[in-house]
Amino acid sequence: MKTHIAFTRAPIVPPAATTTAREIGAVLEFSGVVRESENGQKIPGLRYEAYEPMARTQLEKICAELSAKHACEEIWFIHRLDFVPVGEASLFIRINARHRGPALALMAELIDRLKADVPVWKISDVLH
Repeated sequence: MKTHIAFTRAPIVPPAATTTAREIGAVLEFSGVVRESENGQKIPGLRYEAYEPMARTQLEKICAELSAKHACEEIWFIHRLDFVPVGEASLFIRINARHRGPALALMAELIDRLKADVPVWKISDVLH
């Protein structure tokens, strides 16, 4: 399984969806987009911080665990840091797998584990 993990301070540009593997039957993509309200209050965007070395290590570990449980061929993970305006993506994940079932299960668990176990913090910028 190949894993690509990146953190960026620029808008997320998903990598080209190319694969040479002729047995890939599912290419699943998720973009987490900043909504215009947080805790019932309007915001201009969200600020994300991370302890990148530890976050990368945790994500590599989580991806390895989950791909052993849910067979997949490749995971792309990009998280944006610093200020992300409303309407822009803070997270992009792509999973390439032979079948959709494992790809869907892996995606759901990866997002849950990201929120629970990876040192990335969301800070709302509330309008006053």
